[in-house]
Amino acid sequence: MPNTVAYPPRRADALTRDTIIDAAIALLDTAGEGGLTFRALAARLATGAGAIYWHVADKDDLFTAASDAIVARAMQAAPFGATPQAGIRAVALTMFEAMDAHPWLGSALSRAPGQLPTVRILERLGQQVDALGVPQHRQWLAACTLLNYLLGVSGQNAANAVIAREKGLERAHFLDSMAGAWSRLDAQAFPFARKVAGQLRAHDDQEDFLAGIDLIVHGMQALHADR
Repeated sequence: MPNTVAYPPRRADALTRDTIIDAAIALLDTAGEGGLTFRALAARLATGAGAIYWHVADKDDLFTAASDAIVARAMQAAPFGATPQAGIRAVALTMFEAMDAHPWLGSALSRAPGQLPTVRILERLGQQVDALGVPQHRQWLAACTLLNYLLGVSGQNAANAVIAREKGLERAHFLDSMAGAWSRLDAQAFPFARKVAGQLRAHDDQEDFLAGIDLIVHGMQALHADR
């Protein structure tokens, strides 16, 4: 009996690590972290899983490599700026936008502490911290404070956007509802939440994020003035 099993067509060009990483990024963007499997990746690349394992060790290696590719491109795209403050803002904004475009990136970076993707960001921030005149014994603290704020707020913003899409929430309506709920909280137990409820309704995530970066930079400048 003739063999009637249909096999997917094999790719004609050579498979490279960069090709695999680009395909993994596309898969992560469309299917999320849970959709990144070697079977799905092999199907997208029209190859066998064994060919992929020749270039990457396992899923964790691939996940980190994909995040490093995004971060490296973001760092190349971020201008150094006319001043250290502008350079820090540029890195922060570029990463905010990258994590918004690739919501899985926050998880990838949090699972690879001290590895190359995070070090790339820390290096750029650290160079600007040094140029800002922060005393050398405070530079580690200053750069890490920036890094942790950047990753934490950007990652949370991206996660919120994913939740909103999954639940079909419209941002303005959601914030209006939340602001209304805050304004009805007990005045003695939650005086601050009631006071800022109106600001919650109208706030801009990106503007708030950059304002936080500016606050940290102002604190760094105070360190420079007090040394």
